Amino acid sequence: MKKHLPLILFLLLLALAVGAGIYYHFSRKTKENEGFVNGNTPGNLYNEGLICEYDGIIYFANPSDGDRLYSMDTSGRNLTKLSDDIVSYINADENYLYYVRNNIGGGGVFSFLNINTNSLCRMDRTSGRGRESVLVLDPDPSLYASLVGNYVYYLHYDKETATTLYKVKIDGEEKQKVSDSPFFTCCAIGQYIYFNGTDIDHYIWRMDTAAEDVTGMLYGGNCWMPTLTEDLSAAYFMDCDTHYKLARVDLKTEEKVLLTEDRLDWYNVCGDYIYYQKSDREHPAICRMRLDGSDVEVLMEGNFRNICAASSFVTFREYRFGDAYYIENKEGAEVKPFDPGVVAGD
Repeated sequence: MKKHLPLILFLLLLALAVGAGIYYHFSRKTKENEGFVNGNTPGNLYNEGLICEYDGIIYFANPSDGDRLYSMDTSGRNLTKLSDDIVSYINADENYLYYVRNNIGGGGVFSFLNINTNSLCRMDRTSGRGRESVLVLDPDPSLYASLVGNYVYYLHYDKETATTLYKVKIDGEEKQKVSDSPFFTCCAIGQYIYFNGTDIDHYIWRMDTAAEDVTGMLYGGNCWMPTLTEDLSAAYFMDCDTHYKLARVDLKTEEKVLLTEDRLDWYNVCGDYIYYQKSDREHPAICRMRLDGSDVEVLMEGNFRNICAASSFVTFREYRFGDAYYIENKEGAEVKPFDPGVVAGD
């Protein structure tokens, strides 16, 4: 027995090593989505995707800590720092977070124009490994990232082709150009992406991601940043024919109704309300109204951007200096500073 002991120990160690290797392989293997999961809401992604809510957790670019990636529960408790990365265009599914890393020049609405966004990333959502779990899906500058099923669609920049539409699988494979045109992929519902034309026309088009990204025209209007309703019966958009007033069109009858008398810079459809930035030289303001354009409220005077929403509140940033504010998404709520605080990372 004694002479066989070294062999037995060797075989045990070998079995342990093989088991550890198998466990490591499967623990690191990408967990794919079974259906056409969408990673964030259209309105949030049009506004740089600084907030994303999934399964009772809010993931967000924390203005108190230079827009680094944090999470908290829907009550604002359990504040956790997930990464030192400065982030935008946050998406989530059951297993992962996806975001654009912007560590070179910091956040801001013009960061992409300065080529400051420097990679598209994926992070484990539930493992708690933080920075160790980050996978770079595309090392080149990226923008308007949107998760659809097992692919992320986004605008890709390089010196040879400038800005074009790309997609990459969530394991980092199959990166490919989808279109030479830089379409916004923010409005994804199921397997479809709805977008306005950016070169020949401003029609609303629909791309079928399950059918080799074939596209077809949905509505022949002069539209910008369309947001479709969940039942796909109507679309909100900034109407280029009326100097970017907000409009709603019935997609069956093509009847268009203007909801504002004001030009808009940004908007987000959130539950029973539409929040928007009124573009006015003398009296700019962040406003909200009902979905039919009634009950218009001026929430705060000034120029604001990044109107992003969780289920119970909406945040926005002062345009020049980035001061952050929030308001509960209910009648009678008041605007308050959005300052979640700072905690140490892992």
